[in-house]
Amino acid sequence: MIEFQNISKRYGAQEVLTDVSFRINPGERVGIVGPNGAGKSTLFGLITNDLSPDHGDVILPRDVRLGYLRQQLGEFDEGQSLLEYTEHAMPMLKEIQREMESIEHRLHQPDEPDRPADLRRLGELQTKFEHIGGYEIRNRAEAALCGLGFSAESLSAPFSSFSGGWQMRAELARTLVAQPDTLLLDEPSNYLDLPAVEWLQRYLKAFSGTLMLISHDRYLLNTLTSRTIEINGARATSYSGNYTYYAEQRVLREEQRLAEQKNQDRKREQVERFIERFRAKNTKAAQVQSRIKMLEKMEDVQVPIRIVRRGRIRLAAPPHCGNEVLRLEDAGLTYDGARWVLRNVNLSVSRGEKIALAGLNGLGKTTLLRMMAGQIPLSEGARVLGHKVVVGYQAQESSETMRPDDTVLVAVRQMAPHVPERDVRTLLGSFGFSGEAVDKKVAVLSGGEKIRLAFARLLIEPPNFLLLDEPTTHLDIDAREALEDALSGYEGTLCFVSHDVEFVRHVATSIIAMTPPGVTRYAGGYDYYREKIAQAAQPVSQVAAKTDGIDRKAEKRERAMKTQADSKARRILEKTIKQAEERIATLETEQAALLEKISSPDGKTDFAGINQRLAQIQQEMNLNTEAWEKASLELEELIQARQGTAE
Repeated sequence: MIEFQNISKRYGAQEVLTDVSFRINPGERVGIVGPNGAGKSTLFGLITNDLSPDHGDVILPRDVRLGYLRQQLGEFDEGQSLLEYTEHAMPMLKEIQREMESIEHRLHQPDEPDRPADLRRLGELQTKFEHIGGYEIRNRAEAALCGLGFSAESLSAPFSSFSGGWQMRAELARTLVAQPDTLLLDEPSNYLDLPAVEWLQRYLKAFSGTLMLISHDRYLLNTLTSRTIEINGARATSYSGNYTYYAEQRVLREEQRLAEQKNQDRKREQVERFIERFRAKNTKAAQVQSRIKMLEKMEDVQVPIRIVRRGRIRLAAPPHCGNEVLRLEDAGLTYDGARWVLRNVNLSVSRGEKIALAGLNGLGKTTLLRMMAGQIPLSEGARVLGHKVVVGYQAQESSETMRPDDTVLVAVRQMAPHVPERDVRTLLGSFGFSGEAVDKKVAVLSGGEKIRLAFARLLIEPPNFLLLDEPTTHLDIDAREALEDALSGYEGTLCFVSHDVEFVRHVATSIIAMTPPGVTRYAGGYDYYREKIAQAAQPVSQVAAKTDGIDRKAEKRERAMKTQADSKARRILEKTIKQAEERIATLETEQAALLEKISSPDGKTDFAGINQRLAQIQQEMNLNTEAWEKASLELEELIQARQGTAE
């Protein structure tokens, strides 16, 4: 059990945590969310005793084994290999191993006087070594490293030879290999590609200990946690569900508190008017005094502070262009003439497509994106840009190339001096920079603010072909969802790299997978791509067994039966889609009416009843939306399958 009792913590004048109390029970899986800089990592620092509270107590079990993944890498031995670094996750094992080796060395001496005691001690150490997993640690380390994307050949390479991102992957593997009973993971997916995120999700799903997860990755939060603690405005608020549940309940709580505050303000005004009106009348003196006491006893309704609200990013309609936006013909790239980074790449991008590049890090996703954007010349082949195509490319480091002394307004205006300042300010407002915020210097912006500013610079003159490399880096969940909504509604063509599963799932309409053999195109979204990957992983014998022994007559009968079954299935799916759409529309109407009641309450307003019904409506809308999405996807696949059969 981990317990916070009335914890307060400040950094100078900034109060990060105020009177925070909560309890994490053994085996609980908790997501920690909140705006950047709200104090999420401070919680972990207090648990690990890296930080001390200004007030209150943090209570931990005496024998707790913590596994803590920080966002920064610690010190390491320059001579260690990658595998050795990961194996050293449990220093106790090395101590036991050294003592066992020392005893074994003594036992080989013929004149060893304490042989019985040494044998007894060696047996104790061997039992302890086995109990804490010493004999399996190498296998666990290899499995974790390979699961997170390292090749078997790289395990013996010096740890210091890897980049910072790959070293952080190794640090994550090392944290998992230590087999703690409590895992504290601070943004574990930051340096992972999509396959590694999927592996991590499966590993943590099977983890039986206590999990506390700080993440902006909604996929991990939704699939791994059953409780959410929000850190916001120096307060901690607990929600008994995953991220999606928390997001829904947070809005309902805010609306209820705002309605209560509005109602209280109205009552306060009525009392104050009574006091002012009758203060001078002796006949009303008792009543006036009563109202004054009533005012003094009124407690202010505390409305949750939303440091970051989800704002809408409005992208202007891009200029029209030809149907084929880009074509690569036998494209290849080499830097030294001997080793090819990419070769024989053939692909065509059509207007309106939204393509995600997927695959392991190191296979050339960023390189392909730069080739498509025209950022690097091809070593062979051709890049053909479509008619009137305007390319907008944003690299991972785009936010760091801006001049630090420029203001936000100047940084955007210099990209398009002819655009009126009024239009520039309007664009900046949609990216969260309004009022005095446009006069802030680039140097003082947070990582997330720099990313949003880089987008504003990119879109001041809207391109019709966007190429984005890890666009969600440094963005919190609110900002990611706002960008997700904007790009989903973007009328141009989009190609991007991202390790955020939910972002890819919601934005991409097709996937280009980067694999060692080459580039493969999947004409469907992320779930379709994962399904096809799983099917391809089936043993060939299983696939062959399904087709062996079918004669021509049986094949004809099967085709006829399948056509009949497909027609019936299509009618059922179309009916399901229609019913779901009608029900969602009805629920949205009822939801809007109830929210109106909350925002304009009277003395008879049943807040508890309304909020209960709103929760039921949201749950039913989620179910109907899931049914609609499932039926629509199945219908689309059915139609595509029929067309494929006809061809």
